[in-house]
Amino acid sequence: MISGMDATTIDQEFQELQGEFQDVAKTVQALAGKMQAAEKAGDANASEWLADLKQVAQDIDDEQAQVQKLLLAIHGFVGSVSQAQEAEDPQQPAPQHHGLLGGMLGGGMGGGMMGGGMFGGYYGGGFGRAMEMGMAMNLGANLVSSIFR
Repeated sequence: MISGMDATTIDQEFQELQGEFQDVAKTVQALAGKMQAAEKAGDANASEWLADLKQVAQDIDDEQAQVQKLLLAIHGFVGSVSQAQEAEDPQQPAPQHHGLLGGMLGGGMGGGMMGGGMFGGYYGGGFGRAMEMGMAMNLGANLVSSIFR
């Protein structure tokens, strides 16, 4: 395995990341609700604070998009290394490369459900499947559009 990491650990960390993004989304949404109520009640500062909070939400959305790009790059790297491993040892069962991610990253970077070698469990895990299906980071689900309609 790669430096003690395995598919189970990757899946657990990915689930933790999803949970953290959802917590941030709930916190920002709750704060926006309080500020909107204060604005309706006539608080002169609430409109300015809402504009600031909207910028915070946009920054979170931007960070989430960058995390998604990083995860896609890592997933593509794993696919490349796995293909190279297959080329060196054709007797190893290799992942079947298909899915949305393969098309997004260009020719065969996505992972199949099961793989061989040191990446065998990765492609069968929740993170590998989520990446393959293009669902990597719809976690906070675009805070700006969900909160500030």
